[in-house]
Amino acid sequence: MPFRRKNRGFLASLRCFKPILPLGLNIMLLIVLVSGIGHAIYAAVSMEKPAKKAVEQQASADETKEIVEMEPVQQEIAFTPACTDTTRPSNMIELTEIQVDGETLSDLSQYQPQSEIQFGLGSDYTDVDGIVTFRGNNFRDTASYGYADMTEYRFEEKWTASTGSLGSGSASWSGSGWTGQPLIMKWPASTKAVMNMYDWAKEDDELVEVIYACMDGYIYFLDLETGKPTRESMYLGFTFKGSGALDPRGYPIMYVGAGYNSNEGTAKAFIINLLDCSVMYTFGCEDEFSLRGSLSFFDGSALVDEETDTLIYPGENGIIYLMKLNTQYNEQAGTLSIQPDHIVKWRYKGKRSSLDTYWLGMEDSADIYKGYLFVADNGGHMMCLDLNRLELVWVQDILDDSNSTPVLSIEDDHLYVYVSTSFHLGWRSYDTAEIPIWKLDAETGEIVWKTSYECYTEDGVSGGVQSTIAPGTNELSDYIYVTVSRTGGQSDGVLSCMNKKTGEIVWEHKGYYSWSSPVCVYNSDGSGNVIYCAGLGGEMYLLNGITGEVRNTFEFGQTTIEASPAVYQNHLVVGTRDCRICGINLR
Repeated sequence: MPFRRKNRGFLASLRCFKPILPLGLNIMLLIVLVSGIGHAIYAAVSMEKPAKKAVEQQASADETKEIVEMEPVQQEIAFTPACTDTTRPSNMIELTEIQVDGETLSDLSQYQPQSEIQFGLGSDYTDVDGIVTFRGNNFRDTASYGYADMTEYRFEEKWTASTGSLGSGSASWSGSGWTGQPLIMKWPASTKAVMNMYDWAKEDDELVEVIYACMDGYIYFLDLETGKPTRESMYLGFTFKGSGALDPRGYPIMYVGAGYNSNEGTAKAFIINLLDCSVMYTFGCEDEFSLRGSLSFFDGSALVDEETDTLIYPGENGIIYLMKLNTQYNEQAGTLSIQPDHIVKWRYKGKRSSLDTYWLGMEDSADIYKGYLFVADNGGHMMCLDLNRLELVWVQDILDDSNSTPVLSIEDDHLYVYVSTSFHLGWRSYDTAEIPIWKLDAETGEIVWKTSYECYTEDGVSGGVQSTIAPGTNELSDYIYVTVSRTGGQSDGVLSCMNKKTGEIVWEHKGYYSWSSPVCVYNSDGSGNVIYCAGLGGEMYLLNGITGEVRNTFEFGQTTIEASPAVYQNHLVVGTRDCRICGINLR
């Protein structure tokens, strides 16, 4: 289901329950909940799957649907990853090193965590009412919260808010860029009472706040319903290309990294107190532990382990940071502080890595399940790292500079990774190159299947897959959705729907290429649709997730859309390169 709440106990289960089944079944389900035996069950809508053919020949999106089976809410699974001969880390990685509180360990086996990190399911990442990190959680499997419950299947523009641009030397950044997903939060009244919000916002019990770090150096705070500022924008003076993150515990803390140097200095990562919009801590600036020189960009989105109070943040400088935050939050007193210590840094070097080709560093966001982190890098490595021993478990060759955040998916009680890569001009070709979409076995890193597109590229404006794959659930549980750029032509691209089990292309929607990540949205009956933005064309499409039929198109005008939308119930928010944040209703 698209809800991002933890199913902890009876009340949490009731919050996720939707009374869409017959009365008798609802009663039975409530009995199961009370007894603690199981979880709420949702209805999965099944339709006959169309044969692979052109979108214009697809079946009508309005054909009658039937609820034919019920699926249980996902359960935890056993997970003990290990490499095979082909995914042995030593095949591709030359060295790994660990630094703890400024001291580099001479023997990596000496490393001991203060306490073990153990992440659960993506749906268990947070209890809060909103979207707190890029693609929602530690599985990176959704950017939507709740149900849209569309009846007309069309976009309706509600509001726009203006952003700006920021120059730095020869570079100029405007509006919202890649990955550029907004965060959305419905703060409790008790939290709003001690924030620096405007009085009207504090008094609005239904207020949902959009928090958007943009490329003009500002963080914007807006009312989801009207686009009206909820408080004064926060200026940090650095370009934010990636997506920020909020603390999953509901603490008023934001984590965000600069994507480029500016007149304010060298890029870094920020930890921000959202009570008063002050900077509590920065790190990563020209880190001497980096093997990539002074580069210190952060385009990924952080995760926080609630149980151990640990921030986990990969950087483009080739370092994964883990730090104990020692968070102190007293809501009644309106005080918040952190005192980071036990700061752990892990770095690596690939056998083909250099400062000129197959770069070190991670521009994507990491996934975590149990005590294992999954991340792709700029040098063509897809890595599984044991977070509690800081040892690589397996490494798969993904060929090229990857900006695609991997996605975790549990299917038939087994964990898989979906990932793809981009096409960096000159590394493999100066003409066209193969761009595979892979399904990997998360236990071994072995390839389950791959489906490839032939793509073009430009220097600095890569083709291939720059977006993050969207796995379907509910009615769409058999499919994944991925945007592939510069395929068919330099300006062309597709949104491809693929079968999860086989990798077969079910349907394609063709148009201008896109770096923006698709989002699956659902009605409460389980029916699903897919939304994506075509970058160059300034268009956004609402597609039937089963057939690919275009239900509606939204025209942003002559602009480029690189950012990825977030959807809260029937509200969508996305930023554009021409300095707008747009609020759109899904009708």
